[in-house]
Amino acid sequence: MQFQGTDTYIVTRDLQVAVEAALHLRKPLLVKGEPGTGKTLLAQEVARALGMPLITWYVKSTTTAQQGLYEYDAVSRLRDSQLGSDRVGDISHYIKRGKVWEAFEAEQQTVLLIDEIDKADIEFPNDLLLELDKMEFYVYELQRTVKALHRPLVIITSNNEKELPDAFLRRCIFHYIRFPDAATMKRIADVHFPGLDQQLLDQALRIFYELREVKGLKKRPSTSELLDWIKLILLERISLKELEELNLRQQMPPHEGALIKNEQDYQLIENLRKFVR
Repeated sequence: MQFQGTDTYIVTRDLQVAVEAALHLRKPLLVKGEPGTGKTLLAQEVARALGMPLITWYVKSTTTAQQGLYEYDAVSRLRDSQLGSDRVGDISHYIKRGKVWEAFEAEQQTVLLIDEIDKADIEFPNDLLLELDKMEFYVYELQRTVKALHRPLVIITSNNEKELPDAFLRRCIFHYIRFPDAATMKRIADVHFPGLDQQLLDQALRIFYELREVKGLKKRPSTSELLDWIKLILLERISLKELEELNLRQQMPPHEGALIKNEQDYQLIENLRKFVR
């Protein structure tokens, strides 16, 4: 199997190699990068390109590793026993399969996305070490071991909110998605907006990268925000001349809310204009 990107997802050679390494070495692929650089989308596109089902586990601050394996609903069982339900005799009725279990028992190889692992408790990655390494886990309530029928391709994303344990990192293939340069970004935009006037795109990219270079920005605009902004430019029929004449030190870009996401950054751009005046 080889992943070379798709008609809607442009990949660098380094990223292709990382995906192939994870496939061949049968290790999880840990992907980091700025928010909006396509980490989650990578898993979706890999699954589509390789013809695999995608199983997504969205991690929150309250998520535990056990939830990814299974959960035992003892409260429901107690309630059913009080009501005299016939279900009580079969404990499997109260076992809820997690996303890891789903991936292990899928009829074909899947892509298992563990999205934003750094949102969870620091022990969360360590609690999955054995299961992801051996591709099996034990269900105590059922007294049986769940083993992967087909080893899933595990893709894990992180926004670097927390440092991940060394023991976990050793078991992963790591790739950092660098922010695209102007040439790569142009290819990405062309994929999403075929037939787009190249001069208009050049000016949009000029403004976008100038905005990203403003010192002190709390959140620099990302790839996804650029695509949203271009879509608004096209919808509102902003002319090439308007973009050519736009200077960030003199005026805000049109539909700046697609690019600037907090009041501190908005005020920073405003102060640049005041300083020039």
